[in-house]
Amino acid sequence: MRDPSGERRLVDSFGRRIDNLRISVTDRCNFRCKYCMPAEGMTWQQSEDLLTFGEITRIASVAASLGVSKLRLTGGEPLMRHGLPDLIRNLRAIPGIRDIALTTNGYFLTEHAAALADAGLHRINISIDSLTPATFSAIVRRDYHAAVMKGLEAAERTSLRPIKVNVVLLRGINDHEIGDLARFARERQLVVRFIEFMPIGAGDGWTPDHVVPTREVLARVAAATGVALEPLPTAHGEPAERFRFVDGSGEIGVISSVSQPFCGSCNRIRITADGHLRTCLFSLRETDLGKMLRDGASDESIAHVIEVAVYNKEEGHHINRPEFVRPDRTMSSIGG
Repeated sequence: MRDPSGERRLVDSFGRRIDNLRISVTDRCNFRCKYCMPAEGMTWQQSEDLLTFGEITRIASVAASLGVSKLRLTGGEPLMRHGLPDLIRNLRAIPGIRDIALTTNGYFLTEHAAALADAGLHRINISIDSLTPATFSAIVRRDYHAAVMKGLEAAERTSLRPIKVNVVLLRGINDHEIGDLARFARERQLVVRFIEFMPIGAGDGWTPDHVVPTREVLARVAAATGVALEPLPTAHGEPAERFRFVDGSGEIGVISSVSQPFCGSCNRIRITADGHLRTCLFSLRETDLGKMLRDGASDESIAHVIEVAVYNKEEGHHINRPEFVRPDRTMSSIGG
C-alpha cells in the first residue's frame, strides 16, 4: 500500500506496518544449543542453495523500496559465512536502510569484530546463556565459553553500540544466574536480554514448565541487585520490554514470547538462507523469493509477492493454544 506521501509501505491485514527484515546468511552453526537444534544429525543446506551476497542485497533493496529500514543478519552462526563485511558494506549503501545489526554466538568475534564495525555494522547481539563455563557448555554442547567471552571483549573495543547479551532462560538449568547476569550488565554497561524459552528446536524438550516468565525475571533481578527497575520507552514493534536500574547503572530487557506475546505489534519478516520469505518465526508457509530471483523475476514482481505475503501475515504464533503446530524447520534453519 502507499502512505499519504505516495511512498509504498508494507502493511498486513491487521494494520501492522512491517519495517524490519531479518536475513539469515547461513544455517550452519558451530554450536548445538539445546533450545535450537539437536546434538547430532543436522543436515546443512548446500552452498549453491544459499542466496549469494548479490541476491541478498537485491532482496534487501526491494524490501527497502517498500519501507523496510532495519536489517538484522542472523544464522545459524552468520560469521561462518565468509566475507560478511562485504555484505554489510553493500547493505549500508541501500537507500532507506538506516540500521544494520548482527546476532552471533560470539565465537568468531575476536577475529572479526573490528572488521564488522569498520564495514558499517551498527549494533550487535551476542548469545551468552551462562557466565559459568560448565553451565554454558551444558547448554551449547561445546566447551567454548572462554572463546565467547574473548569475543565479547573484542566487540567492546569497537564502536558497536549498544552491545546486547541474549540469554535464553531454561528453568532448572541457568535461571539461577539471573541475578549474576543482571550484575554483569551493570558492571560492563551492557544490555542483557532475558528471552523466554520457545518451542522451536527439534527435540528441545520444551514444556510450559521450562519457561521462566518475565514477571519472575524482574522480581529476581530486583531482589539480587537490591536496586529497583524502571521501564524505558520501547520503540514500536521491538520485541523486548526495556528496564533500567534507578541508579542509572545498567539496562536489561525481557522478551516475553510465551507468557506475554507481542504479536499484535510485530513489525518483522524473515528471509531464510535459501531465500524463503517467512512472515513469522512460527510460520507454516513460506514464499520462495530465491527461485524468483534465479528465474529472472523483475524487482516489481518480487515487490508484489512480498506485499501479498505480508498482507497475509499471521495474527500470532498460538504457542499457548491447543491449535499450535511447530514449524518443520528448526531455529537454525529459519534464522535466529
